[in-house]
Amino acid sequence: MSDRKVAVVTGTSSGIGLHTAVGLARRDIRVVATMRDTGRAGQLLDTAGKDGVELAVRELDVTDRDARLRCLDEVVAEFGTIDILVNNAGISVAGSLEQLDDAALQKQFEVNFLGVAALTRQALGPMRRAGSGRIVTVTSNGGVIGEPFLDAYCASKFAVEGLMQSLAPVAAQFGIAVSVVEPAAVETNIVQNTDLRCLGTDPDGQYGPLTEKFLRFVAEGFGTPQSPEDAAAVVVEAATSDTPRFRWQTSEAAVESVGLSLRDMDGSTVVSATSDILR
Repeated sequence: MSDRKVAVVTGTSSGIGLHTAVGLARRDIRVVATMRDTGRAGQLLDTAGKDGVELAVRELDVTDRDARLRCLDEVVAEFGTIDILVNNAGISVAGSLEQLDDAALQKQFEVNFLGVAALTRQALGPMRRAGSGRIVTVTSNGGVIGEPFLDAYCASKFAVEGLMQSLAPVAAQFGIAVSVVEPAAVETNIVQNTDLRCLGTDPDGQYGPLTEKFLRFVAEGFGTPQSPEDAAAVVVEAATSDTPRFRWQTSEAAVESVGLSLRDMDGSTVVSATSDILR
């Protein structure tokens, strides 16, 4: 087997995942880039080709139990181990809680939380036996600050941050560093691909004006976005740094918003700030 490290990255067809996969490959890491539909691998392969790096593309729906087991088992069989797992695949479902049905909540958590937990659990065995490893999960400043009409999305990101923070001290006993990376606004497809269908639910006709304000917020791109390349560079750093830490932000905007919440002992500052979206 090669001495080169092996990384598995999820959600690599575009955005942060794409540039993370290529960025790790630039560091002479053997990258297995996964995505739900490998027919969408063109942009990834073009970018890798322009950078003069190679990576392996594998199909993986993180909500499919059998696919998860098969994918990681095949990686270990082919490459001998998994040194780095980057949980990047994610979706966003919009709606305030009264608008969200059980199916919408389930969909959100299956990708952003349950899929992440399952992949991480499976990767822990090879890493533990090797006595080293990195688990990096791309969360969001929405994993620290709840935003209006993103109830399910933020809940899933809060949940995965809690999972990873609880796991971190235990995994460290086996030489495994666990980190979360928290972007703020990023120029990725998640904004365009946010599932807005639940916003059409309007009990008693009360949500219409607030929904319009939220949609204007979405149309403005959640603020001034960061490039996915810049955000991915922080993910790569988190995965390869000689001095790993638990929490990483990808921009000054992320530092500011995450810091606002972590310093806000009674929550009033955050609720006041996020209420501006609805004014």
